[in-house]
Amino acid sequence: MEEKQVRDELIIGRNPVMEALKAGRNIDTIFVSKGERQGSIGKIIATARDAGVLIKETDPKKLGFMCGNANHQGVIAKVAAHEYATVDDLFARAEEKGEPPFFIIADEVSDPHNLGAIIRTAECAGAHGVIVPKRRSATLNYTVDKTSAGALEYLPVARVSNLPACMEELKERGVWIYGTDMEGETWCQTDLKGPMALVVGNEGKGMGRLVREKCDFILSLPMSGNIQSLNASVAAGIVMYEVHRQRLGLSAQ
Repeated sequence: MEEKQVRDELIIGRNPVMEALKAGRNIDTIFVSKGERQGSIGKIIATARDAGVLIKETDPKKLGFMCGNANHQGVIAKVAAHEYATVDDLFARAEEKGEPPFFIIADEVSDPHNLGAIIRTAECAGAHGVIVPKRRSATLNYTVDKTSAGALEYLPVARVSNLPACMEELKERGVWIYGTDMEGETWCQTDLKGPMALVVGNEGKGMGRLVREKCDFILSLPMSGNIQSLNASVAAGIVMYEVHRQRLGLSAQ
């Protein structure tokens, strides 16, 4: 990443970060030096928590690396490339279109290129939104925005504190949850036309245990090669377009 782009998405230093919080800037994450709690740092942390901003303790050397060794004073804020939506926003989008809800749940997808690609495909395939967890997930940074090729301007992304609890809420609102794994029903032999959410697992370990337990169905893609896994965004794209095909009523023949 070029230095200019790094600087453009970072707010560096105590006063600038506090003023950004007061002004209601769209801050994605605040990084603070490990152990720093005194004085203005403590006020920044408290203000950030009240605003629902994610806070991460970070080694001071890493903070220096992030900002090109600028005088960070123990705190850096990363500005989100786009505002997060709510789960209600996603339901509203489906209702406005007169369509059964179709959501993508990204379970700890940590690579911003993968998340951006998933958002891009989801928008093209007619999904009504993407849901990501607050922690252990790529955030809506500039890499995600660029990889999505503009899809972030059209597709809402909701960030939730507890993914399994959110999935339970979706189920209570009539949404069926479909996970993706090597062992499950063949993806193209399942009726996917109703209200649904598709779970895309982490690039390395797949779906978490609690997330998997909340799934109503598990879909699988047959593998014929020696490599028994696909990139997260590629696997998600195949299933998303099967959902899109079925909803358009297109024949598979």
